[in-house]
Amino acid sequence: MREVFKRTDKVSLIVSTFFGSGMCPKAPGTAGSLAAAVIAVPLSTVSFTGCFAFLSVFVFFAAVPFVAKTLRDTATDDPGWIVIDEVSGQFMALAFVPPDTLSAHAWLFALGFGLFRFFDILKPLGIHRLEKLPGAWGVMADDLLGGIYAGLVLRGVCAIFGIN
Repeated sequence: MREVFKRTDKVSLIVSTFFGSGMCPKAPGTAGSLAAAVIAVPLSTVSFTGCFAFLSVFVFFAAVPFVAKTLRDTATDDPGWIVIDEVSGQFMALAFVPPDTLSAHAWLFALGFGLFRFFDILKPLGIHRLEKLPGAWGVMADDLLGGIYAGLVLRGVCAIFGIN
């Protein structure tokens, strides 16, 4: 596995693996999602409404060229160690709840994490179709849609419990 990592430049590898979290030998996608969720916790205390949506979309578009280069250099299609897509998806899952609400109800981070992993792993409701997009777009797009679905469910849970 380490030989594959040597085939691309360090910046592309750092971005694609989200600072190495994708190099976790077991469940690298979960490790990447967890890294994003951990970063989101302190961000929620100082951020503005729309911050996580902005971050998700920014990460999505900023990562596409790096992921494309990594895929090309390593001659892979969608290896598990590329986890920047999980970061974009995890931020999107949290984007449906205001940051101050997330801060006030820390269990929402855990629920958002679990919901995103559910949609990312099972890929229901057409998520798997987006994997068929070419190259880096397919790698990134399915996780963004999984994040949208997770965020909608998370928002629904907040509504059910009367959490604004």
